[in-house]
Parts: sequence; C-alpha cells; structure tokens
Amino acid sequence: MKYAFLFCLMIPFMLSAQKIKHEGKPLPKSGTFKQEGKASFYSNKLKNNKTASGEMYDPKLLTAAHRTLPFQTMLKVTNKQNGKIVIVRVNDRGPGVKAHILDLSKAAALQLGITKAVGIADVLIETTK
Repeated sequence: MKYAFLFCLMIPFMLSAQKIKHEGKPLPKSGTFKQEGKASFYSNKLKNNKTASGEMYDPKLLTAAHRTLPFQTMLKVTNKQNGKIVIVRVNDRGPGVKAHILDLSKAAALQLGITKAVGIADVLIETTK
C-alpha cells in the first residue's frame, strides 16, 4: 500500500518529464545550428504512425526526427560521403539509436543516397531560414 501511494506521488513528475522531452530546445540566438554525426532512416513499418508532433509519418515527405530542435525547424542535411543535399522539416523526436543525430524519412534518405544496404551515413545538419 505504501508503494502505491509513493507511485501516485511520482506520476506528476513523470508526466512533466515526458512533456519537456517533446518540446525541444530553442535555437541559439544567432539562429544557426550545426551538428555532425550519423543519420539513419525510418522503417516503412512506421508509415501512418503518429510522430511526436502529432503528424502521421509519411515516408514520401522530406521530414526528420531530432532530439532537441523545435518542431517545424528546417534543416539542410549534407551527406559527407557523396556531397548530396536535402532540405527536411523536423516533425519527430529521435533517433532511437544514441550514436545517431538524425532519423530521416525514406524520401529524404533516398535523396541523400542512403540505401537500405548501407542504412546510415555521416551527415552535416544546419538550420536554414
């Protein structure tokens, strides 16, 4: 019984922590943000699943998941291995793999030359205006 009471006290803190996780951090005052790392792409199995922003995931749209950038942030993503570039809109939180900085929609990954055989690429992401 004592544990049930403690659990009830913890629920508001758990809910507030989830809310913070999905809000994203504001962009720097300069308005520019750059980050380098690995990007992967969503599985087709996630089609029509709700993203953290509330939109349905559509593999045909140029979208991405980032851990902290605000939803609707536009990013220029450059594949450092082949120089290909795509502009995507952040509409989800992720990626699930800690070593990655971005999850891309299938359409965005294809424009960058990321194929199913490779699955990941070294990228540079920059905010666009």
